[in-house]
Amino acid sequence: MHKSIYFLFIGLIISLSSCRKDFDTVPSSGNLQFSKDTIYLDTVFTNIGSSTYTLKVYNRSNKDIQIPKIQLEKPDSKYRIMVDGMTGEDEDKNGVGDGKIFNNVELLAKDSLFIFVETTANIADANPADFLYTDRILFDSGSNLQKVNLVTLIQDAYFLYPQKYEDGTKETLLLGLDEDNNEVTVNGFELNENDPINGNEFRFTNEKPYVIYGYAGIPKGKTLTIDAGARVHFHAESGIIAQPDSNLIINGEVSTDSSKPLQNEVIFEGDRLEPEYEYVTGQWGTVWLREGSNANIKHLTIKNATVGLLMQNSTLTLNDSQIYDCSNYGILARVSKIVGKNNVLNSAGQSCLAVSIGGDYQFTHCTFNNNWNSTKQKAVLITNYEKNEDETITASDLIRANFYNCIISGSNNVELFLDAIESVAFNYSFESCLIQFNDFGTGIQKDTNYDFIRKEESGNIKNKDPKFYNLNLNRLNIDETSAAFQKGNPNYRLAKDILGVTRTSTPDIGAYQSAPFPE
Repeated sequence: MHKSIYFLFIGLIISLSSCRKDFDTVPSSGNLQFSKDTIYLDTVFTNIGSSTYTLKVYNRSNKDIQIPKIQLEKPDSKYRIMVDGMTGEDEDKNGVGDGKIFNNVELLAKDSLFIFVETTANIADANPADFLYTDRILFDSGSNLQKVNLVTLIQDAYFLYPQKYEDGTKETLLLGLDEDNNEVTVNGFELNENDPINGNEFRFTNEKPYVIYGYAGIPKGKTLTIDAGARVHFHAESGIIAQPDSNLIINGEVSTDSSKPLQNEVIFEGDRLEPEYEYVTGQWGTVWLREGSNANIKHLTIKNATVGLLMQNSTLTLNDSQIYDCSNYGILARVSKIVGKNNVLNSAGQSCLAVSIGGDYQFTHCTFNNNWNSTKQKAVLITNYEKNEDETITASDLIRANFYNCIISGSNNVELFLDAIESVAFNYSFESCLIQFNDFGTGIQKDTNYDFIRKEESGNIKNKDPKFYNLNLNRLNIDETSAAFQKGNPNYRLAKDILGVTRTSTPDIGAYQSAPFPE
């Protein structure tokens, strides 16, 4: 009995001592080590918070130490730091640490701590010569002083967003009325030709980027024109809506500088600029072309959307453009009309190109590829109907779906899917196309719609490797080892490819003429 009490008492002492936080320390001697000597926070837009970056601080010595002070060098620093979960001294007495100064930070022998760094800065805070905003994290002082540099590039931008009214409500964009005559709205705003801050919002220039929150609406009868080299960034659940009878004109150009292949492209992408977001899908909404709207687009790159282009009984001319890494569709068109030349669509959660409820479509020298990690995704889907939520069918004539000198490929056995009902027209034609089609063991094995590719009629080629340069980097150009090399029909030859390279008299299939890809 006494022995049990003795061991219980000893165990309690050990337990209590292991929980002590007031362990004996010695002052830091200036021999801290760091995971990096400079933290480069990737480009941020003015007044928009950055991602969180990490610095690891090591105590390599055999002694528990106390760092008298960790602080940002600039008293009014635009950086914020957190040290092992602590927010620092509450200098402005608002009950919350300011993320600027930390006193008497303890660090055990052979241990480490984490410092998390963020910033929200204005372009006016940056060095006007290079737009860099810098500061330093200081550890200790005097002869023991150690420093870690902080560097951020700040980019100025035009910010477009819904207005907030005095009663606390927020501007919305009207989409129409429902069956009960109630307004259907979405978070957004109408572009304004006399905006008090941005001036004429119906002209996007290349002077500085545009950052859009919510959906920017092009009103009925108005035209949004976007100049070559413009950059448009969308926040989550944001995009552009071309209202009925409005127009979208995108005037991108091919780059004349081979070292900067996207210099004159117009680029639509998310508003996170860090490299880790480069290929993240679904960062923003869509460009929605509503009933009766028209778009004339050339040299546009759309990246990381939910749906790149959403069309509803609208008209589109699309040339020399690229749509990549969309979580649902690259292009989803319902009862619409598209004439597309020299376009590349790569990687989409459902389909790179989906045309539904009929319409009128012509694609020449285009590349559609889908290596999404799914057994259900497709490169191209063509139907003349759509099943509604109440199980009814909406159908319309597929006037034509013509594909000339196109690549349709991907990681699945069948990347072209044709689906029709007989009550309305279903007209299509594929000539001199390279198509991934292996229907063995599938539900379409007896579907006569695919006989043209089974028999490789009209110059079509099935199940041959296009040998793209680098799918993961969205570089779908080819060389002479590709099955698409010099297999195009000269009758449908376009003089230049998507990069402005002259095609040979017997052209390659797809958007790229075989040539080295600009690095």
